[in-house]
Amino acid sequence: MPPARTFEQLFEGQPAILAPMEDVTGAIYRRMCRELGADLCVTEFINVEGLLRGCRKAKKKLFLAPDDTPTAIQIYGSNPERLAEAAEVAEAAQPAFIDINCGCWVPKIARRGAGAGWLRDPEAMVKMAAMVVDRVSLPVTVKTRIGYGPESDMPIVELAKRLEDVGVRVLTIHCRTAKMGHNGEADWSWAKKAQAVTRMPVIVNGDVKDALSARRALDETGCAGVMVGRRAIEHPWVFREIRAYLDRGELIAPPTPAERLEMCRKHLRAYVEDRGEKRGVPATRRHLGGYIRGLRNGSALRRELFTCPTLEGNLEILDRFESGLASAA
Repeated sequence: MPPARTFEQLFEGQPAILAPMEDVTGAIYRRMCRELGADLCVTEFINVEGLLRGCRKAKKKLFLAPDDTPTAIQIYGSNPERLAEAAEVAEAAQPAFIDINCGCWVPKIARRGAGAGWLRDPEAMVKMAAMVVDRVSLPVTVKTRIGYGPESDMPIVELAKRLEDVGVRVLTIHCRTAKMGHNGEADWSWAKKAQAVTRMPVIVNGDVKDALSARRALDETGCAGVMVGRRAIEHPWVFREIRAYLDRGELIAPPTPAERLEMCRKHLRAYVEDRGEKRGVPATRRHLGGYIRGLRNGSALRRELFTCPTLEGNLEILDRFESGLASAA
């Protein structure tokens, strides 16, 4: 295990960070992405109410194995006091830092005032962040969007300064409004404006899909690092590709067919061991489709995998497909 880095060191060298994503960035996937070059990972969203009630699902998300580092724990909720209490609980798990989700745009979350719902009242958001900072000794960071929308003048620049003033140590900005969801293009210029008025690191998120877009996002914004979300679901190799380009200016080759198929096997085995076959096999499908995209006869392989309910059956399908590729070479 590499030596632990200080909080400040985590944000040196333009880190490529795995974004928090529900039912994606659990311990298994964090490990996979870290092995492929992710510099820092963030847990799935942890609901503060579930955490404070001792909910089994929330407790599982909170657990960090000794080698699961550096990883931040992200919490979300609409009540400042409950967020502060949950941050104290999260601190006991010894994450690299605690991140507050102020960016989730999903209506059932935002309408309740959690996630991006905080952007409807920036004053309350700043007070909440100050309360959390005051209750824990670990660094506190915030992930948010440029605004709730459809404001013509987004609040993010002034908000960035005020969050820094109350002790927030890093700000990650998904450069869309909450109302945009995943639609439209991310406007990185807002991350640039926020970084220009603060001393704390700003991380740019949204439409970072490959090595070239990561380099462009950093060059255009002057931000400290990039965060990768949806692209990592289907292509975790994006982290090694980004690191190669940022560190050495090298555009490396994409993963080979053999690497892609082995990742399918690895993911299937890990999820079945963790969740059981009935839940584990279907849970891999959102990833497997991306892993095999672009392979010759990949569409046919996808149909077979997505209709097979067993681990053994999926492994046999993958082995047969790989033998076919070898024969055709």
